[in-house]
Amino acid sequence: MRYANMFNKLKQIKDLRSQAKKMQNVLADESTTVEKNGIKVIINGNLEVTSIEVSEGMSKDSIEKSMKNAINDAIKKTQRVMAQKMQEMGGFPGM
Repeated sequence: MRYANMFNKLKQIKDLRSQAKKMQNVLADESTTVEKNGIKVIINGNLEVTSIEVSEGMSKDSIEKSMKNAINDAIKKTQRVMAQKMQEMGGFPGM
């Protein structure tokens, strides 16, 4: 009886890993764009910056401040989108 329970747990873990991988693949295809103060940042569902554009004529100081804010906003926006997508996909069972 113990072994059957252990195998059921292993199957559940395998199923969870499979579902997590599927979600990761779906979410990786998503992207979020934020434009703020002359900076445009695009981040994918893996929270990787895929593109940064800087408007011409910006000072170094302005670029540094705007870049930080734009990236942070893009990360937050991407996290919200990913949470919504995961919820739409049914989330993780048992959580």
